[in-house]
Amino acid sequence: MEVPRHWRIRQQRYSLVGEVCPHCEAKIFPPRDVCPECGGEAKTRFDFSGRGEVFSFAVMHDAPAGYEKTTPYTVALVKLEEGPVVTAQLTDLGEQPVEIGMPVEMVTRKIREDEEERGVILYGYKFRPVLK
Repeated sequence: MEVPRHWRIRQQRYSLVGEVCPHCEAKIFPPRDVCPECGGEAKTRFDFSGRGEVFSFAVMHDAPAGYEKTTPYTVALVKLEEGPVVTAQLTDLGEQPVEIGMPVEMVTRKIREDEEERGVILYGYKFRPVLK
C-alpha cells in the first residue's frame, strides 16, 4: 500500500473503526456510505472489539513485493464477533498450529518497511491467538 493511502485510512487500520447502519443495525467494515445489507445511508461510527475467530487461512510462501522478508506467514479470514469478516495476517503464533475457529484478537504490528531511502515503517492490524 502506498504511504499516502496508508495515512488516509490509518484510523481503521489501527483500531478497526467501521460503521453501523442506523436502519438495519448491520456492522460494516471497512466503512462505506451505503449499507451493503439494506442499501440505506450508513455513516454512524462503530468501534469493533477486535475479537473474533479464524474462519479460513493460508500460509504464504511466495510473497508480493515488499513482503519477501517475512515469508512464510499466515493470512486469515477473521470473522469478527460483531459479524464482518476481515482479511489479516496472523502473528505471535509461535509453535501453535492455526485452526479454523481459533479465537484471535487484533493487535497493531509492523506491516512492512519502505525499502527506499525514506525508511518509512507502515503499521496496521494483525491478529494473534487470544492470550489465556
